Amino acid sequence: MRQQHKTFQAIAVGDGGDGRWAAHARALWREMAGLLTAEGRTPQGADRVGTLFRAHMPELVPVLDRLAGQLDRPDAEAFLTHAALRPFTQSCTQIGRNGTLLRNYDLPPDQCEGTIVSSCFLRPVIGMQDVLWGLLDGMNDAGLAISLTWGGRSVYGRGFAVLIVVRYLLETCDTVDEAVDRLRSLPIAVPQNLTLLDPVKAVTVFVGPDMSPMVAPDACAANHQHLPVTDEQERALRTQERLRAIRAAGADVAAMLKPPLYRSVDDQGSRTLYTARYRPAEGRVTYHWPGESWQQSFGDFTPGSRTVTLGRSG
Repeated sequence: MRQQHKTFQAIAVGDGGDGRWAAHARALWREMAGLLTAEGRTPQGADRVGTLFRAHMPELVPVLDRLAGQLDRPDAEAFLTHAALRPFTQSCTQIGRNGTLLRNYDLPPDQCEGTIVSSCFLRPVIGMQDVLWGLLDGMNDAGLAISLTWGGRSVYGRGFAVLIVVRYLLETCDTVDEAVDRLRSLPIAVPQNLTLLDPVKAVTVFVGPDMSPMVAPDACAANHQHLPVTDEQERALRTQERLRAIRAAGADVAAMLKPPLYRSVDDQGSRTLYTARYRPAEGRVTYHWPGESWQQSFGDFTPGSRTVTLGRSG
């Protein structure tokens, strides 16, 4: 199995107004700006996504204004709405069980920001940041944790990238029920699966631009939703195999670090980049790689960096 190295970093950004978030974001702006759609670069497109954001995420409008002002780059506000981004897909596996949210995140290494962020935009949140302030997974101080996987269907519509949806739910919701209820009013651009967990409940919800949110049979997900999986899709993603494996393993970190849940590089260069184990009632998350781990918490968040070896299963 070909090995590769990736550096992850942990940063604390406070409320986003003191320059720490902006310094990080400016360094990434050149590569990130290419994710903005052509429509998002027009005045009309910028107005449309700004209106959409204000209508559906009003609580985050002051944060958006603060971050866009700090970033001080062309198209920053339109970009940060996450409502005019080119679609992307990822192959992940996740489960919520017994107070633990456990997930593997699979993507080509150069397409993942790899930044663990502690923020207090509206409330304390810790998570794996992507695309400057969206979240791939995370938890808040109320004990709510959320992670995402791609829904496996090639459908695209007007709406938000799921990264900002995870951020919004963690900033504004205390419980799974509250977050699921709020999901029903949010337009989402690409089919996604969200697994949500709080101290008393765990669910997975299928969402997408062509469907109302649908609660899955149990609180785990790979890369398919309620529709049958084609043979071609299964060969490419092994989504049904991974879902069976995680159902059998439960919230077992050791199983996540071995095939078929731990994935070596595929034809598109995607591979398992990290395993995250959230214990939100304890305010604690541990990121795992074979032979290595990195714990962060609300009570003891430590900025720094780690370079890890990918492609070496446990």
